[in-house]
Amino acid sequence: MQDLVDSALERINSAGTAADLEVVRVDVLGRKGVLAQLSKDMGKLTADEKVARGKFINAAKQTLETAYESLRDRFASEALTARLDSEWLDLTVPAPGVKPGALHPITQIQWEIEDLFRSLGFSVLDGPEVETEHHNFDALNIPADHPARDMQDTFWLDAGGPLGRFLLRTHTSPVQVRGMESLPLPLRMIAPGRVFRNESVDASHEHTFYQLEGMMIDKNVSVGNLIYFMKTLLSAIFKREVTVRLRPGYFPFVEPGFELDIRCLICGGPGCPVCKQSGWVELLPCGLINPHVLSKSGIDPTQWNGFAFGLGLTRLVMMRYAIDDIRWLQSGDLRFLDQFKSEQFAQ
Repeated sequence: MQDLVDSALERINSAGTAADLEVVRVDVLGRKGVLAQLSKDMGKLTADEKVARGKFINAAKQTLETAYESLRDRFASEALTARLDSEWLDLTVPAPGVKPGALHPITQIQWEIEDLFRSLGFSVLDGPEVETEHHNFDALNIPADHPARDMQDTFWLDAGGPLGRFLLRTHTSPVQVRGMESLPLPLRMIAPGRVFRNESVDASHEHTFYQLEGMMIDKNVSVGNLIYFMKTLLSAIFKREVTVRLRPGYFPFVEPGFELDIRCLICGGPGCPVCKQSGWVELLPCGLINPHVLSKSGIDPTQWNGFAFGLGLTRLVMMRYAIDDIRWLQSGDLRFLDQFKSEQFAQ
């Protein structure tokens, strides 16, 4: 019996790797191992022989397990040391520097549109995101009982002033009002910026998003002028011809008013969550400026007229890059944003 134990101990001590040691453990300490073999004939022994055999097996088991555990721990320590050596990090080495960033895709397209309209003689204006009731609604021919004033649509503030309550602007049209109030005629301007709506968030709606609105005021401006500028805009942004449709639409600040839709560039027409299964995405409202809006800003509508449009920058970005969920754009997920880095815009 001692020969079996000595042979097993030799096999344990001779194991060269952790895998080899595991094979030996099964052969020696397993259910069919050496110790199990020594226990097979216990039923044939006398009481004294059983006591002696039991003591021998227990001592042998302790010897073999001690040898196995010692070698196992040594292999584990060596493996850990090798791993630490391969993954070693010198914390005293200077950092590699700030990771280069890039402009957000909304900013990229906003800059492209700004460059386009500057080339067409338009000015780029900015305005406050916390607006007055007058500039956001009253001056745009939206009376107090208009649905856009419903508390479900607008984030109102408790404070106010002589021009009404304050609110988070629901569109960038107030910038157009401020432009009409302060700039000389004729006027060409666009107003990009962030806007806020009390929206239920889903794949195509956010409570915070971006718009770009524009207007042109001159003499004898027609719907043909509006269509020309919209086609020029879409061709420049999508770098190809796109299918559009113009539908009559009601907006208090334009008359006549239109809805300009674009064939969904995500699904191509069959329908998807972005286009609400319709195949079309509402891209921008537009039309000729309502004479009442001109009058409220001190412009004589018998001498001047013009067109205005409101473009959803966020939705335009979704169409341009085939993004199927608007929530990605403000998620802050670098894995998503890194897709839009380019040599042109890298900072």
